[in-house]
Amino acid sequence: MISLTIDQVTKRFGDTVALDRVDLKIEPGEIFFLLGPSGCGKTTLLRTIAGFLMPEEGRVLFGDEDVTHQPPHLRNTGMMFQSYALWPHFTVAQNVAFGLEERKLPRPEITRRVDEALDSVRMEGYGGRRIHQLSGGQQQRVALARALVIRPRCLLLDEPLSNLDAKLRLEMRTEIRRICKESGLTAIYVTHDQKEALSIADRMAILEGGNVRQIGKPVDVYRSPVSRFVSDFMGETNFIEGKVRAVNNQLIIETPLGNFAAALPANGVSPKAGEDCLLSIRPESWRLTTTAPASNGVAGRIRDCTYLGEMAQYQFAAAHGTLKIYELNPRFVDHGGDRDIFASVSPEDVVVLPR
Repeated sequence: MISLTIDQVTKRFGDTVALDRVDLKIEPGEIFFLLGPSGCGKTTLLRTIAGFLMPEEGRVLFGDEDVTHQPPHLRNTGMMFQSYALWPHFTVAQNVAFGLEERKLPRPEITRRVDEALDSVRMEGYGGRRIHQLSGGQQQRVALARALVIRPRCLLLDEPLSNLDAKLRLEMRTEIRRICKESGLTAIYVTHDQKEALSIADRMAILEGGNVRQIGKPVDVYRSPVSRFVSDFMGETNFIEGKVRAVNNQLIIETPLGNFAAALPANGVSPKAGEDCLLSIRPESWRLTTTAPASNGVAGRIRDCTYLGEMAQYQFAAAHGTLKIYELNPRFVDHGGDRDIFASVSPEDVVVLPR
């Protein structure tokens, strides 16, 4: 296991700055996600780590070794592409063995390591098959085995699940995490899929316009975003404009929907009284009741309901706006839209952002 350090890396394509002085430290054995919308720089950063692109400024370090100007084949990284890039005229075993043959290892060693790699991705017995005889999920496992068989210093994955159907994506999320942890690999994984990142990552970096906007554990990034962009990108939320009225052991925020108490920010940087702000409240944070709550409550009516079995999604019409509310194990599906009910939220679920 090795650590990776991205030190003030800048990459340009003509006048376009794809990476702008990016700083990251990835710990040994960590599964680290690069997450963001199309064009944010995440794939450029991954290809810079792999050695396919050279930065104009900054350094890339594997442990204490500066590999910034090393070619890809000397970095000993395992790369898994979105398209899998498997040779259709090779068997499964020949595909997996390709990197070992390029390194001119003895044939018995190649055979043994190919078998071990196929076992690790639960593809034992498939070595003689052709690629066209495999399902999409099986092809994905072969591509992963090919990346693992060279025993890379780190594993680089570029949206590896995007070509799979929804059921296979769920299955392979668990498998990729299992394989990385069992192999003790440091892994860097690029995706634009928030659920994928939340379910696999140890930590993640959110990128926008070539800049890192937030780094943290999945639960921290989701529950405590530092900006409107991060909050909106990570999932559905309700944005409510407000003004800070008091700062004590809690923040008191005045909004068109009423006053809300909010927990002080975890980073210790609190807005001052009188400052404009923006509240972000996730739809699943609201609780519906038929009686008025003591605080942080809004009266309104259900105007629209989408029933999904384990969950219902409501459009909740209040006097000064409409809220998105998700209710697990829903009880208000048949609640008529002609009766007032109340939505309340805990102060810990009210995120205060700069306007």
